Amino acid sequence: MKETGIVAIYTALNALLLLVLSYNVGQHRARTDSLTPGAMGDDRLVRSIRAHGNASEYMPLALLMLLLLAMMSAPVALLHSLGAGFTLGRIAQAWGMTLEKHPNAIRFTGNLLTGLYYLVASVACIYLALS
Repeated sequence: MKETGIVAIYTALNALLLLVLSYNVGQHRARTDSLTPGAMGDDRLVRSIRAHGNASEYMPLALLMLLLLAMMSAPVALLHSLGAGFTLGRIAQAWGMTLEKHPNAIRFTGNLLTGLYYLVASVACIYLALS
């Protein structure tokens, strides 16, 4: 599989996650009859909005870095490790956000995986760009 094919897989998986999170926000808005912008004070709706927003904030740059690494012929194992780690981190973070108890270990794990992804991907981008 080409390196860009690997990026396509993880981009598609993250897009599907974003779609699920978006659907979740819509369901909570319909449940609370809160169809106007904003959270309107419902805790579950607030958590759903933040889970979607958080994913929307982190996914673009992460996937761009993965694409750049692929374009610089990064090792396939690195691309899969980063893509899988980031995707699992986003799933964990979103799941943790939906729980009532905060902070929680699931959300922490998701944040940790995302932070590690950003660290390793950033260093790899710099290294490969300078090589």
